[in-house]
Amino acid sequence: GLTVLTMAYAVGHVSGGHFNPAVTLGLWAGGRFPARDVLPYWVAQVVGAVLATALVALIAGGAEGWNGGLASNGFAAHSPGHYGMVAALVTEVVMTALFLFIIMGATHGNATHGTGPIAIGMALTLIHLISIPVTNTSVNPARSTGPALFEGGIALEQLWLFWVAPLAGGVLGALAYRKLVAENAD
Repeated sequence: GLTVLTMAYAVGHVSGGHFNPAVTLGLWAGGRFPARDVLPYWVAQVVGAVLATALVALIAGGAEGWNGGLASNGFAAHSPGHYGMVAALVTEVVMTALFLFIIMGATHGNATHGTGPIAIGMALTLIHLISIPVTNTSVNPARSTGPALFEGGIALEQLWLFWVAPLAGGVLGALAYRKLVAENAD
């Protein structure tokens, strides 16, 4: 949450501040992002996540006894609380939908200027508190891809869910905001 908050303030004026393929797709579905930029953003987001994971692995590798774990996402035996696939899928769809709903509202033209990153960062913190026990919290396919590529095995086998669910949730949240709020506020 705090990382998103600080990065949104630091580079939001350059890139829109989204480092998440689900946010990019949701903003496109919500009519706030051009289709032509979705794929280039996704590539940059995944490359950034892989590089960040490499940096974390390099640093963590300096600790005696580190086992190579990078907080990858998972379900069933790979879930922190051993939640099943359906619970993981529902959690990731709902949390990402709520995240996009909040992003759409916090960045709406009528929202209080400059406060969007605070609302978004707080929302992401709450999302993590809710979903870490279930999936280790994704809501961001790029964030899930970095650790899965380094850990391999079950993390890589289950990665599909952490693309499908957040992307679906992102679109659902943006469309819900557009239908329930934006059409009535504009």
